[in-house]
Amino acid sequence: MADTISIFFVGDIVGDAGLEMANTFLPSLITKYNADFVIANGENSHEGFGTNRKIIKNLLELGVDVVTGGDHSFDKWKVFDYMREHDHILRPLNYPKGNAGLGFSVFPLKSNEAIKVGVLNIQGRTFMKAIDDPFSAAEWALEKIREETHIIFVDFHAEATAEKVSMGWHIDGKASVLAGTHTHIQTNDARILPEGLGYITDAGMTGSYNSCLGMDKKVAIKRFMTGVHQKYKQAKGDNQISGVLAKVDVETGKCVHIEPVTYPGLTNSIQG
Repeated sequence: MADTISIFFVGDIVGDAGLEMANTFLPSLITKYNADFVIANGENSHEGFGTNRKIIKNLLELGVDVVTGGDHSFDKWKVFDYMREHDHILRPLNYPKGNAGLGFSVFPLKSNEAIKVGVLNIQGRTFMKAIDDPFSAAEWALEKIREETHIIFVDFHAEATAEKVSMGWHIDGKASVLAGTHTHIQTNDARILPEGLGYITDAGMTGSYNSCLGMDKKVAIKRFMTGVHQKYKQAKGDNQISGVLAKVDVETGKCVHIEPVTYPGLTNSIQG
């Protein structure tokens, strides 16, 4: 049995540009990083808002094991029945009871069913919808998951940096990895906390970086300048895959390595 497993997390897939990058490069990245388990946040994958069963099946065919969500998980109602029937599509656990889907589940590795990975999806409340407390929800879920495995990945979909950092400290020693999502900008703080939690405030976005968070930048600027709602459009160009690679000790569930990934990589110079 291997001492560690590699988990590859794909940051928020935004619209057609994000899906194009996943279809073109994700299988080769899975091979490059020798990933044993793959998670992708897909809540923005359908036209920039929500997802659908066709996209979910497409991601599974590419090698994704679990698709996580966020505040746009419920934007496309046609996916609700699929969410009720399958545990490989998650949505934030701390939405009120009665909503479609699951907030966490446990999955055996395809390569070794004796090793299981728990995945928890939760959502923050600061500057976001008034839903249930994510901290107590995480406590309850992690206790349940640890009855089956100590290898646990958390997608915390939240706006406020302070809320994400606080959650990291709150679950340090209770989970293996916490990757923040929602803000679409990859942060430079990937590290391992004292009790073994691999942490990054935001994993970044998979989609067009010729944009404002994956959407047309001219529309975004107009929204800010006028203070009036403008319909967002998907952006194109400078497409990237952003995410996180983590290695977790199989016996202890502690993270032993975490690094941000951006492919093919942002340029820091003007191209002449």
